Parts: sequence; structure tokens; C-alpha cells
Amino acid sequence: MSQKIAIRTDNAPAPAHTFSQGVRKGPFLQVSGQGPVDPATSEYLHPGDVAAQTIRTLENVKAIVEAGGASFDDVVMLRVYLTKRKDFPIMNEAYGKFVTENTSGDVLPSRTTVFTGLPREEMLVEIDAIAIVD
Repeated sequence: MSQKIAIRTDNAPAPAHTFSQGVRKGPFLQVSGQGPVDPATSEYLHPGDVAAQTIRTLENVKAIVEAGGASFDDVVMLRVYLTKRKDFPIMNEAYGKFVTENTSGDVLPSRTTVFTGLPREEMLVEIDAIAIVD
């Protein structure tokens, strides 16, 4: 039976609470929800700019995926949490650009988008991921 391993990288923000940045067990890699946080300063970036927050958040997700021994091509599912329905088209455009630039081939990850409240007022978006490591 494979062991559960905590994933940790300085290329993504340190968790603010009692959870791991990511967890890998066997081929499964789950990335905890990430926000638009600078890994070096722990500052929330791009207030009011959902496009820039989406890109920064996806960069953090990608860093944890890579720290877990996978690549962005190994991501099979992304879940996006937005605070405002009106931000969907802007997020979707930034998300689409990032995902297509970071995925080789034509099979993009699955996605779910949910509208909800988030832990910090300045967060307009949070994203988590599941990757399968070959």
C-alpha cells in the first residue's frame, strides 16, 4: 500500500492553516485550494483584478503539481471558486489562456466552477487541482 506524502514547495504560498499544500498517495496528487498569493511575501496580489488573480492562482497550483512529481499535463481536474458571477467571463478568458499555454496536446483538464464566499475578502478566486502521476 502506498504511503501518503505531504507536498511542500517554496514556489507556492505556505498554507495559512492546518493543511498541506498538496498530498500525494500513489499516483494521485491533490492540490489544496490556492489563491492569488505571492509565495515570497505571502501578500494577496491584484486586488479587484480577477484575470490577474486567476493567473497567479494557477501559477501556485502548477508549482505544487510540479513539486509533487507531476506536470500540468498530468492535471485531470481543476475546481474554480469565484465570489462573483459577473467575473466568470474574465476568469474564463485568463484561465483558458493559462491552461492552453501550459498543456501540450489538445486534452485540457476537466473543470468545475462554483460561486461562493472565500476565506479572505480580497480573494476573488480560489483553485484546487487533482493530478495523476504516471
